[in-house]
Amino acid sequence: MGGPLRFDGKVVLVTGAGQGLGRQYALQFAERGAAVVVNDLGGSFKGEGQSTRAADTVVEEIRAKGGKAVANYDSVEFGEKLVETAIKEFGRIDIVINNAGILRDKSFARISDLDWDLIHKVHLRGSFSVSRAAWPHMRKNNFGRIIMTTSVAGIFGNFGQANYSAAKMGLVGLSNTLSLEGKKYNITCNAIAPTAGSRLTETVMPPELVAALKPEYVAPLVLYLCHEGTQDTGGLFEVGAGWIAKLRWQRTIGAVCRTSTVPMTPESVRDQWDKITDFSEAIHPVSAAETTHHLIGVLGELDGGTGGGTGGGKQASSKPSQSGGGVDDGINIEAAMAAKIKPTQYVYTPKEAILYALSVGYTTKDADYLKFLYEGAEDFSVVPSFAILASQNSSVGLFSGGIPGINIDITKVILHGEQYMELYKPFAPSGTLTSQARIADIVDKGVGALIVIDVETFDEHKEKVAFNQSAIMVVGAGGFKGAKSSEVLKPMMKPPARAPDASIAEKTSVDQAALYRLTGDRNPLHIDPSFAAMGGFKQPILHGMCSFGFATRHVLKTYANNDVSKIKAIKVRFSKPVLPGETIHTDMWKEGKRIYFQCKVAETGVVVLTGAYVDLYEEAGTGEITTKSSNSSMALKSEAIFNAIVEQFKTRKGVAKKINSVFGFEITQDGKTVAEWTADMKTGEGSIYQGGPKSGKADCTIVISDDNFVDLVSGKLNGQQAFMTGKMKLKGNIMLAQKLGELFKDQSKL
Repeated sequence: MGGPLRFDGKVVLVTGAGQGLGRQYALQFAERGAAVVVNDLGGSFKGEGQSTRAADTVVEEIRAKGGKAVANYDSVEFGEKLVETAIKEFGRIDIVINNAGILRDKSFARISDLDWDLIHKVHLRGSFSVSRAAWPHMRKNNFGRIIMTTSVAGIFGNFGQANYSAAKMGLVGLSNTLSLEGKKYNITCNAIAPTAGSRLTETVMPPELVAALKPEYVAPLVLYLCHEGTQDTGGLFEVGAGWIAKLRWQRTIGAVCRTSTVPMTPESVRDQWDKITDFSEAIHPVSAAETTHHLIGVLGELDGGTGGGTGGGKQASSKPSQSGGGVDDGINIEAAMAAKIKPTQYVYTPKEAILYALSVGYTTKDADYLKFLYEGAEDFSVVPSFAILASQNSSVGLFSGGIPGINIDITKVILHGEQYMELYKPFAPSGTLTSQARIADIVDKGVGALIVIDVETFDEHKEKVAFNQSAIMVVGAGGFKGAKSSEVLKPMMKPPARAPDASIAEKTSVDQAALYRLTGDRNPLHIDPSFAAMGGFKQPILHGMCSFGFATRHVLKTYANNDVSKIKAIKVRFSKPVLPGETIHTDMWKEGKRIYFQCKVAETGVVVLTGAYVDLYEEAGTGEITTKSSNSSMALKSEAIFNAIVEQFKTRKGVAKKINSVFGFEITQDGKTVAEWTADMKTGEGSIYQGGPKSGKADCTIVISDDNFVDLVSGKLNGQQAFMTGKMKLKGNIMLAQKLGELFKDQSKL
């Protein structure tokens, strides 16, 4: 709970402030320290006449209480005059409350041009004019708060108010757009639909209800939305009688009324009508871009995938679609597919590998992830999905004249539809990768062209380390009478029809996109609010390949024990964007060597990755550590050491009490865990045994190779040095490792 919300130093312009709601806004802002421009034309509720009295009376009220206020009598049509008053008297403008309004109610058949034009001139054009005049000052000050006053008549309609409701709903659209364009400059814009007693509402409400619905029950919401500490923007609120509610759009799941071979008809609409209008599983879209993404997804589903993949689990053939050689909007299919694209090189060190790992959510908070974040770790590993960086590097410029046959207007919407990745060997900690890209197919999806790009990546020894296939949709570049599907596009797979076998949910950082773009994808869509707004997004979105990395990490941890050598292939379809700060929830299903998965945003339930799977080189496990049995053919030096400690421990009384901790030991060879031991110094007189803790989990776990463990116990390897150089890893409460000396006190006798 904070202190009172103050507006000291802020300048507020309230239109229509001579009576009712406007007067209440002006009084309350002034009481909390703001300087107020009280605007009122002084006419009737029908917009007739003019007087200075209404504005002057409110100004006198404010000044009588020690506040700052000045009157303005101009029509809101001339917004620059109102803002000029604020600048001249107070030197700035911070907050605009578009409250002025009139009524000219008539049934639709009786509305005259004058009735229509006057309502729009005051409500819609007036709010536009005042806000436009204040906008450059707010941008300069990097602060602004704007309120649009809509109405339940605009939201729901009202008999006899066609002109009024049309103007009021227009204000909602205006508010939504200003909220997008203003984010970059710390300008928020919200719309309120107030119900309060005023000279407008008294024409449609009984007197006793008008008296009960006091303006004082509306003003607090307006002040809250305008405070510098409030960042909410693009909202629509109903408010009255002390009650406040936020409204949002709702959409049914809907139905596709055609197939790839059967046309859409009025009868197909009739037959699907119940599903089209069923709100039982409704979703809540928040941007125009969601509709575009959804429609592209519909086109993909009709052909079995975003790019028309074969689907159904069948293996795709290598035969490309016979699209012909037509040219449309910068696409020549035959020239593009025949083009020889110059190979590119990608040089990386552990720094680039670690940066990528951080960008897809790896953190030192999880001790299991240190191998991906510390170049000194004994088993330092490069995340498998790192392969995308070399692949994308080879595709730069393909859409801006980089190859014959593709010369697309890059201002068009370009969407990453699907991604397939195949891995042939783990990446070295550093190296130079050479990637060769080619256009594998171009598919005519009607609303756009789907370009399938294959990229093979080789290491310094000319050994293939990865293959990537990207399906890129260029909206607006279709219609060239090409094939509607592709046989070379890797298929998507539907998960089993049962509850997930495992799930992981992790919240992304609000800076996730800002971090991921440092790996190479500098598209301003992921960092610049104004650029994102032009694409129809309320804020910059997370890279699809960042979500891809999160999901890969979840599967790698759950079913491969973070062993990068087990990942063979990954396939996903990007169905919806993730916003930085949202939680990615990954559901997983295990079927032999294939892990099916699906990702959604936990906060909204919106599915963002679909048709996805990871293929493993080995039968999938559960992610648990596999303990090597003592009678294994692999002789471990550490086993002899532990057996000697067990015998020695029998003669040492009081050691457990001194240590009072449970230690786990994971013994590795070639980077893989081959044995596990536990030293339980909490239970009774203590015990040391092979395997994991019999109850609970270890307070501190030591991960170390068989050879290094022997050197550590014998004193050849210093414990601190082993930790700093990565020869020994610690998980859990690492401070307890100081007590290991007590456990190995008689190491010379071992």
